[in-house]
Amino acid sequence: MFESDKLLDRINYEIRIRSEKFKTMQPAGLYSPVCYMLEMGGKRLRPMLLLNSYNLFSDSIDEAMPAALAIEVFHNFTLSHDDIMDKAELRRNRLTVHKQYSENSAILSGDVMAFLAYEFLMECNSEKIIDIIRLFTKTAVEICEGQQLDIDFENRFNVTEEEYIEMIRLKTAVLLACCLKSGAMLAGAPCKIVEQLYELGINIGLAFQLQDDLLDTFGNQEIFGKKIGGDILANKKTFLLVKALELSQPSVYKELMYWINNVSCIPEEKIKAVHDIFLKLNIREIAENKIYHYCRKSINVIEKIELDKTLKFHLESLIDNMLKRNI
Repeated sequence: MFESDKLLDRINYEIRIRSEKFKTMQPAGLYSPVCYMLEMGGKRLRPMLLLNSYNLFSDSIDEAMPAALAIEVFHNFTLSHDDIMDKAELRRNRLTVHKQYSENSAILSGDVMAFLAYEFLMECNSEKIIDIIRLFTKTAVEICEGQQLDIDFENRFNVTEEEYIEMIRLKTAVLLACCLKSGAMLAGAPCKIVEQLYELGINIGLAFQLQDDLLDTFGNQEIFGKKIGGDILANKKTFLLVKALELSQPSVYKELMYWINNVSCIPEEKIKAVHDIFLKLNIREIAENKIYHYCRKSINVIEKIELDKTLKFHLESLIDNMLKRNI
């Protein structure tokens, strides 16, 4: 098995090579934002998942690298468009693409990244490539469905926990599941294990997004890479807000709705007020317990997979490192 830092180095090297090529392509106004987005860095979790999954069954990771790049480019396309919809200013402690360039540039460069992802995917020399393209396309459609549900929730104050979990399953978890499944498919893994890895990806994806919700309110901006409280200011129906609306008594509900509907407040005051309401309702602990629930489900899936104990330990370590983001 390759060590995670070695795989990350390989991914970053390949991204640098591709970025250098993009810098020579015209029109520059289309490809410069692509380079800017890809060169922001990050943990490259999704291509890492794909390569690690492949590496469970084969050491020839160069065979899977085009698919890993496709996943990373596609993921960055979704982030660029999400940032526009969320009116986000920072991504990985740098200006978002639409702030650095313009909204039109961010939309168009995001579009081209979506198509470039398919181009990279077609570089894979595998008899499974058609099945992987089908999975990739299904995943892309589901992500759009999840994003639409997220938008639909903006004007609703009765979103249930079950509805929210389904939304983040589509918006976030299916891509992580696609990474694990694609890597195993490329390596020719048994069908049963391929499906188990998909299930694993769903569970760690749910835990990851719930943790993201928690970090947006209770995280450290320098570590998290985004402004703390952005979800609160945008009135986003995160797990925290969904549970707060569900559990608050009339007086607290009224206070919460006051801050949600207040469009002229000082941002810092709103963030602190809603943060305090979350603490009053014990929302942080509820969210932490939900994250733990999906982490345990992930471990249970790993225990059922028929793999060598050393490989299972590698999977567990990968997930543990992925979810170690400081509050």
